[in-house]
Amino acid sequence: MGFQEFVNDTAFAALDSWVRTRSYIAGYNPSQADVATFKAVTTPPTVEKHPHAYRWYNHIKSYESEFSSLPGDPSKSFTTYGPDVSEVTINPKDAPNDDDDVDLFGSDEDEEEDPEVVAERERRLAEYKKKKEGKTKPAAKSIVTMDVKPWDDETDLDKLKESVLSVEMDGLVWGASKWVPVGFGIKKLQINLVVEDEKVSLDELQQTLEEFEDYIQSTDIAAMQKL
Repeated sequence: MGFQEFVNDTAFAALDSWVRTRSYIAGYNPSQADVATFKAVTTPPTVEKHPHAYRWYNHIKSYESEFSSLPGDPSKSFTTYGPDVSEVTINPKDAPNDDDDVDLFGSDEDEEEDPEVVAERERRLAEYKKKKEGKTKPAAKSIVTMDVKPWDDETDLDKLKESVLSVEMDGLVWGASKWVPVGFGIKKLQINLVVEDEKVSLDELQQTLEEFEDYIQSTDIAAMQKL
């Protein structure tokens, strides 16, 4: 089962989840999979409710004049793409907390317990909770690969890279980069970065980078992995 008709929030949520860590519907370049899905979205997603779908939609819109030349099978329906039900990402805020559900010192409630056993279990449980409360969890981080696309083959690539690296945020560390040919003499900057998830919004970072409009046409998240 792939994408469903984009007539309700559930369908848009599935799309938003699918492109959260993808630049395109299928593969690493725009294709007829993106075209079919784009055309099926009659009401564009909003950045407030579905930020990842919003980013994807506007990026694919920039290829609208090239739709017919993109690779892939144009006869395929958008419903042949996207996730199965089991693949749709659950919002971590809604997911059950395994730590809270596991009874490390549980017992069979159907049997009467020895008071000394109960007291020992309660003591061990109190010690466990105390240790858990006193442990500081390391900040959640992600390593991200971002594509930065220039306007054309006349764009000053040195200025483009300089603009990208000039952006500083608490929780953001730029890494290695390389130039990747995309055709017609144009090269995109592919750069790695590490972000602290609670401090850095990738959407805000992309918007900041795209404000260097003299050099940067668009940005995309090519890959992302939790550390």
